[in-house]
Amino acid sequence: MEITVSEKAGSVPVTLFRVEGEIAANTYQQLEQRAREAYEAGTRYLLLDLGEVTFVSSAGIRAISSIYNLLRGESPAESDATVREGIRAGTYKSAHLKLLKPGKQALSTLEMAGLDMYLEIFTSEKKAIDSF
Repeated sequence: MEITVSEKAGSVPVTLFRVEGEIAANTYQQLEQRAREAYEAGTRYLLLDLGEVTFVSSAGIRAISSIYNLLRGESPAESDATVREGIRAGTYKSAHLKLLKPGKQALSTLEMAGLDMYLEIFTSEKKAIDSF
């Protein structure tokens, strides 16, 4: 797996991770580590471009969930109770992590795991960045 990192200017600074390859048992830790490094460097808004991801395993789902939890950690508006209530009502989407252009297989896996219930998925980079 390869991860290219860039910064984008929106209403807030957005870090863009372009991920290529598989997010699987042998690569998910690399994604988590890069996200932790970005967070420690000040990233609070992250867009994961999954357009070149060929496969997402259960380990990949856990990695994306871990990144979501890392980014929402300091946000009092995203308490566990508030998030659960919003997901149940269909009104909650993460303000800190969004996904871009997952392929058919990746999208199917994300939907089966329920990540689409709380992570917005975009097909346009500009719309994704503008949504933060």
